[in-house]
Order: sequence, then structure tokens, then C-alpha cells
Amino acid sequence: MDQKQVYIETYGCQMNVADTEVVLSIMGSNSFGITDDASKADVIFINTCSVRDNAEARVFQRLATLKQYKKLNPGVVIGVLGCMAERLRTELIDKRNLVDVVVGPDEYRKLPELVDEAFAGHKGIAVKLSRVENYDDILPLRTDGIGAWISVMRGCDKFCTFCVVPFTRGRERSRSLGSVIGEVERLSAEGYKEITLLGQNVNSYHDGTNDFPDLMAAAAAVDRSIRVRFMTPHPQDVSDKLIGAIASTPNICASIHLPIQSGSNRVLKQMNRTYTIEQYLALVATIRAAIPGVALSTDIIAGFPGETDDDHRATIDTLMRVRYDGAFMFKYSPRENTKAWDMGDDVSEEVKVRRLTDIIEVQNTIATEINALLVGSTVEVLVEKVSAKSSDEWMGRTDNNKFVVFPKAGAAIGDMVNVKIHKANSATLMGTIV
Repeated sequence: MDQKQVYIETYGCQMNVADTEVVLSIMGSNSFGITDDASKADVIFINTCSVRDNAEARVFQRLATLKQYKKLNPGVVIGVLGCMAERLRTELIDKRNLVDVVVGPDEYRKLPELVDEAFAGHKGIAVKLSRVENYDDILPLRTDGIGAWISVMRGCDKFCTFCVVPFTRGRERSRSLGSVIGEVERLSAEGYKEITLLGQNVNSYHDGTNDFPDLMAAAAAVDRSIRVRFMTPHPQDVSDKLIGAIASTPNICASIHLPIQSGSNRVLKQMNRTYTIEQYLALVATIRAAIPGVALSTDIIAGFPGETDDDHRATIDTLMRVRYDGAFMFKYSPRENTKAWDMGDDVSEEVKVRRLTDIIEVQNTIATEINALLVGSTVEVLVEKVSAKSSDEWMGRTDNNKFVVFPKAGAAIGDMVNVKIHKANSATLMGTIV
């Protein structure tokens, strides 16, 4: 009998990318083949995100398109995985009849059985959240030999009022330090050049004995030639011990994503962010004093329920005070089951767009000014892939997460090269190998 082929598309955050690698490993170990061509697949999975409404809308549009494969081959099994699966299971199967299998992020071990049942004509749902599942024993199936995402913990206990993650991914639980380090050792042996330790609130990692700074230090010690990154932390849990680990360990990258969400104390309290602007700014000062050249990035939400013009101005003011190297900036998107849902979406779309535009313009100006300071300097870059704009150029990143584009000049993917910067904009540095 021919081997059944699995095709998977991934939407959303890096955690979803890591989950896709777990799913591929599970399916592969159960005699399924892997294909990157949906037209040749017997099983089509969409790994989804529910953080914002537009992410879900994209998935529904994609599912409508994928139904063409059902028409061509009625035996094809279509499944939705991940956060959206847990949140919208009834709508996906019962109301819209779009899919055959719906599996949440803690039930991936059941996929082979559910798919086999779907081939027999039975729809399947498995969306129960777990207090213990962390896929500690599963070696993800990776195809990129340069950078790897390593999921070190799952879930979140913070319950920010705008966030659906605790409801779609459950409560926090961490892998053992030993299993993570074993994975890093395998990646080192396979020639990987960079790893990123992942968690919804990664710096609250604790395996009962070891905390996140312990894990970071141990991961970095496996192979000093491998760059170590992490995301996404919560400001409340960025400890002096973690800052010290980054500052004292050469291959832990000097780049910290530090989501602020709003520059207004009143809005932060409504968001249940558990810190004030004053505490956040003090943390930024501590980080910058300890880690020279550190790059800071952030997340910002425009138009949270009840946000006033004064709150918005406070966010702009905070942007100008912190001066981030980069930011992910979004309009507020109401999510069912969250406390913010009950607050009402009372900021108009027009006002949200205007405020988001303001934030983007200010941040882009700041990022351009910061990057312009690097013109004339030489930076060390890990070559990652061909530039999107030219096949004659490479794209890579610096230790502090700056994107750099430069002519190939004999370098290869995975090389560490020195690049002299000639030009810069808000997002990219441009230069030549020296």
C-alpha cells in the first residue's frame, strides 16, 4: 500500500512553527510521508493561531480554497490544528463543515489515530488542554539546518485581559532541563548555528529545580559557536539573574524582546500586565547598563478598550523614551473568553487605525535613526538565506537581531561573516563582506 502523504501549513507565532515540527515527527513515526505539495497530499493540516481576528479570517479563507482538493479527491482528510482548533471546534466541524479533524495543541499524539478514523469517514475532535503535556520525548522533525526553535515550556499563567493563550494553550508547564539540553546537543552535532528557546512566557520556565537563567546558561555551554536566543519573555519575570546570564555569556545574543503593550499605567492595569511604566523603564535602564549594545524590541496594542487620547500619547512618549530597535504593532482585536471581551470594543476602527499609524511612524523614525548609527561600522552576521529582493545577495542577522543584506561574495549559508554597513533603513542594514 502506498504511503499516505501529509502536507501542513503554519500560521502565527514561532510556537506554532515548533508545534508543526512536533506534528511532522509524530506523523512520520506513524508511517506517514511528508510532502510540500498540497495537491499530492492525502492529509492536509492547517496549524492555526487565534491571537488576532485577522489570523483566524485568513485561515477560514484558506480552508475555503483547500476544499478544491476535496472535490478532486473526496478521500483527502483536512484538519485544523492548534489554537484556533481549540477555540472554534464546533464551528469548524458542525456549523461550517470545513474539516474532518480538529486537534488542539495538547492532543497531537492522537493525530495518527484520528486521521485513520477520518479516512474511514468519521470526523474527529481532540481539544482537551493538559496540565502535563510538553512533548518532552518527541524529537521535532526539522528541515532547516541553520536555526532551530526549541519549545521549552507551554501555556501561560499571566492571564492578560486581552490574551486568549491561557484558554487555547492552557497553563504553564516546563520541560526538564535535561531534555532541552539533549536536544541542543543533537542540534550541535547536526551543525545548527542558532537556537531560540521558546515559550508563551518563556522566562517563567522552571522544571522544579532549574529556572530560566539556568537553562539559558546550560544551553549556551553546549556549543559556544551556537547563538542562543529566547522569546517571548514577560517584563515581570526578567530577573537580575537572567540579565547577568545574558551579559556574561558571549553566545547568548544581546537582543531582548520586551513586550510593553501600552505606555499608559491606567491601560496596563486594565490589561493586567502586572508592572507600571516606571517599573518597566527601570528594567530597561538595568538591562542597558548591564548589556552594552543590547537591542530591545516590543509589542504594542493600539485601541485597547477605554484607551483615551491621553493614553495614546503616553504610549508615543514611552516609545520616544525607550527607543526600541523594533516593534510588533497591532490594532486591538477582541477575543472571546478574555476579560477584555467583556469591556466592550469601544474604540472606533477609524481611531484605532489613526493611533496605530502614529505608533508605526514614530517607531520607524526611531529605528531608522538607530540603524543609521551603524553606517560605517563592521558587524558580524550569520548568513541565513537568499535575500528576498535579489538572488545575488544573502540575508543574515547580527547578534542583536539586525537584518543585514549583502552581496554573496563567496559566502555560504551558515557562515559567520563580517559585513561593513554602507546604508540603512528602519528594518535592514545593507553592506559588503570585508
